[in-house]
Amino acid sequence: MKSLNEDLKTGQFKQIYLLCGEEGYLKKQYKERFVKAMLPEGDTMNYAYYEGKNTDIKEVIDLAETLPFFAERRLIVFENTGFFKSSGSELADYIGEMPPTTYFIFIENEVDKRSRLYKAVKSKGHIVELGIQDEATLRKWVAGLVRKENKEMSQADIAYFLNKVGTDMENITGELEKLFCYAMDRDTLTRADVDAVCVTQITNHIFEMVNAVAEQNQKKALDLYYDLLALKEPPMRILFLMTREYRLLFHVKALAEQGYGRKEIASKAGIHPFAAGRYLDQAKRFRLGELRSIMEEGAQIEQRVKTGLLTDSLAVELFIVRQSGKKA
Repeated sequence: MKSLNEDLKTGQFKQIYLLCGEEGYLKKQYKERFVKAMLPEGDTMNYAYYEGKNTDIKEVIDLAETLPFFAERRLIVFENTGFFKSSGSELADYIGEMPPTTYFIFIENEVDKRSRLYKAVKSKGHIVELGIQDEATLRKWVAGLVRKENKEMSQADIAYFLNKVGTDMENITGELEKLFCYAMDRDTLTRADVDAVCVTQITNHIFEMVNAVAEQNQKKALDLYYDLLALKEPPMRILFLMTREYRLLFHVKALAEQGYGRKEIASKAGIHPFAAGRYLDQAKRFRLGELRSIMEEGAQIEQRVKTGLLTDSLAVELFIVRQSGKKA
């Protein structure tokens, strides 16, 4: 990202950019900033936008060959075309010949680094992967947004906020906006404000439910289940998410027992480093054999529902009751 910011600051742009990775918010922000910086305001004559897998490469090349109209450059933006996984060979050939007045920006969720187009862009342009941000970066970013609104929020409450709303930056900005409006007449944002207006992501809701089960707090586990039902979450989706949570805990606990550290566990288990600490703490409450048994029971419950032996809502409720009951 540092290189992108430098280009925006100096105005010395590469002819081609590829912005890829999982963090949609950052890709959207950089796309908008580059379009604004590379073209005069309101210039629609020299700007074109293509989206989706049905983008016509021949049409793109014809447009790219056209000189800009009373401007320094022509800018063509592509989003999620799939060219970097298939069908981009013709465009890869063209990149070596494109006129110096034409600029490309590609925004893709997935790319094949072995593809000809990826290699062509790498040789002539600049590729930046914008992935999910780590805990420290997200905390610093949220703190900066809070300060920008002339408000304060403690580091502990920022961590609580992120645990509640998740790590998706687009969602974070939406939830922060709600917080700012709710506490409009106050300088300090608190944990109580977060609980009052911020929506708990379903994955965090499931995490809390599993936590309640581990604590053998049956009432809390069932209350959380009924909350999800009230939000129109299908019972079998809740069961799926719960068993996935137990599978993840099993993986995390097994890795911890093999001596892996937090960062390695996050990478191997495919979870955000921000969440790894929570999972490690939660996994301590279970034995590996216990987690295996819970996953097996979840599969059995699903089978009973599919064969009509139990209704879905009752089956999931019984599963929660059984797992959160006092152990002998």
